[in-house]
Amino acid sequence: MIILHAVISIALIVLLIIKVKVDPIIALMVGSLYMGIAGGLGLVKTVTTVAEGFGNIMVDVGLLIGFGVLIGSLLNSMGALEKTVQLLFRVAGPKRLPYVMAVTLNLFFPSIYPDVQLVLASPLARSSAEKLGKNGLGIMAGALVVGIPVGVVLVVPGLGSVSIAGLLDIPLGTMLLCGVIVAPLIALTSLFTYSRLLRRGWWKTEQDEQSGFALAEEEQAGREAAEKFGDRLPPLGVSMLPVLIPIVLVGGGAISRTFGVENSIVDFLSEPLLAMFIGLVLAIILAKTSVGSETSDNAIKNGLDTTGNILLITGLGGSLAAVIKATALGDVLKNLFAADAGLNVFAAIALAWVIAVVLHVAIGSINVAAIAAAGIVGPVVAGLGVSPLVIAVAIASGALFAVHFNSNFFWMFQSLLGVTTRGALKSMTFLTALASVIGLVIAFGMALVL
Repeated sequence: MIILHAVISIALIVLLIIKVKVDPIIALMVGSLYMGIAGGLGLVKTVTTVAEGFGNIMVDVGLLIGFGVLIGSLLNSMGALEKTVQLLFRVAGPKRLPYVMAVTLNLFFPSIYPDVQLVLASPLARSSAEKLGKNGLGIMAGALVVGIPVGVVLVVPGLGSVSIAGLLDIPLGTMLLCGVIVAPLIALTSLFTYSRLLRRGWWKTEQDEQSGFALAEEEQAGREAAEKFGDRLPPLGVSMLPVLIPIVLVGGGAISRTFGVENSIVDFLSEPLLAMFIGLVLAIILAKTSVGSETSDNAIKNGLDTTGNILLITGLGGSLAAVIKATALGDVLKNLFAADAGLNVFAAIALAWVIAVVLHVAIGSINVAAIAAAGIVGPVVAGLGVSPLVIAVAIASGALFAVHFNSNFFWMFQSLLGVTTRGALKSMTFLTALASVIGLVIAFGMALVL
């Protein structure tokens, strides 16, 4: 019966988001309350468990997410992403540009909200496509597909990766090191396979590309800002320091601990919260000295507006996890994942992946699917007999599966890239499904060595 209530709870969340058009925040709250009450916790215990779960996940990742979003908003105000892609074209050349662009988006811009990344990178992808000849728009569209979502869900400080790490009790330094290896591997393998399909006629210009489309307001605003501030903007290497310094500090601390190096100063500086705070302070200083107080203050305001919604969704994902852990479902899941229940390690990994796939295909949000799936699996991950990192990669990969019509990102992608709905399905939907499956295969491989 508890499994039935869990299914109803998840179905309720999905239906509220898709059919009733309720905000995910409300849907997650309703689903958590139903699960707790139907699962036998009682009215008061359900409410207190929801509150405790929210608070616990906020302790782990709340400030980190807030700092990450603010850094991304400030980088956006300084034109960091646009300058990066322009530099990549000059350095990498046309043949390697899609691959270099995908990896760059993976590793250096996950803190920037995905919609913002898409708005900023789309015009540069289109202009680059013109220089790549036949299938140029197809391959550059693919670079954005595997560059943006894969980075957000796998690379710290992306929202998905930070949330998964928090819900599965994975140190952020460990998640960072894993993400910077796995995300480019998924992106490059997916993009290489996709490029081979393009050569065989997968992409048809007359059917998959729009003949003309309107320039996005955000894109025009970005160009006007660049013209307004001009030489006042910091050099690319300087403007990227708010992202690079936290990565170096957190990653360096994780590496030193791996080799058994104990140093109080290194431990202090490599604390993710401090590292991200240092990055944020530096971003504020750079923005105020380059684009002025008014623009930087607006960037912070926009970031704070975005942060509130993100934190609520993440926190309620933690609430769902806490309710599951408190009910008998936690024991049921432990028994389901246990080896003596006939479910081996690979089946457990596949099940975690499938849960994320189903949630994403139904809900249409990669981050919400990743958070919800991690919330479901998190309470039992310690007893699976496999590294939580493997489960994290499986969940992140599953949450990528087949971005399609119920995703706002899908429609933004179609309009900003100038592709038809058919073209968006052949690039966005197909490639995210391919990347998801490749990620599952990588998770299987990781299970053999971790």
